[in-house]
Amino acid sequence: MRLQILDRGYRPGTRLLFALVRLFSGYPPPDAAKFLFYRPEFYGAQAKRFTHEAMRGPSEWTIADRELMAAFVSTVNGSAFCVGAHTATATLAYQDAAKVQAVLDDLESAPIDDMLRTTLRMLGTLTREGTVTTEDMRQVLAAGVSHQQVRDALAVCAAFNTTNRLADAFGFEQLSPAGFEAGAAYLIKRGYR
Repeated sequence: MRLQILDRGYRPGTRLLFALVRLFSGYPPPDAAKFLFYRPEFYGAQAKRFTHEAMRGPSEWTIADRELMAAFVSTVNGSAFCVGAHTATATLAYQDAAKVQAVLDDLESAPIDDMLRTTLRMLGTLTREGTVTTEDMRQVLAAGVSHQQVRDALAVCAAFNTTNRLADAFGFEQLSPAGFEAGAAYLIKRGYR
């Protein structure tokens, strides 16, 4: 059930920003943006900083890899809006729709390196079960993933496990493929600010 709070209650400056987004992009602002601007001092400002750092901060993982992690975690959670948004963004970042879809369809046979596969496997376990074992972490490290890469992947996982739940709780409206592509272009260019 979509919560109507996302359609009202914004300050005049925010309403103007949303009108400009619609004017220049041809699309209304997605609910994800509306949510971050609703009472930003409570959640939005901190969430934007954390997510931007996880997704665009310094990392040995590429932007494409981190977007794929977001799409993968969202797929495990069954969060339709986030799957659409981050599948589109990972596809644009990699310039390879088949690769992204292969990972989301069957991680074990997807054409990716073992470091990324093992990391995604661990993120899937963490997302489904809420915990990982020492053995899960040993497998990730044995695949050649650095301790910093593990921390970076866990930050992506934390950001999107939170975002997935909020998207589903607030009933974020699905976008058209063109709407997701426009959002992906924005995220590639500007990040999560």
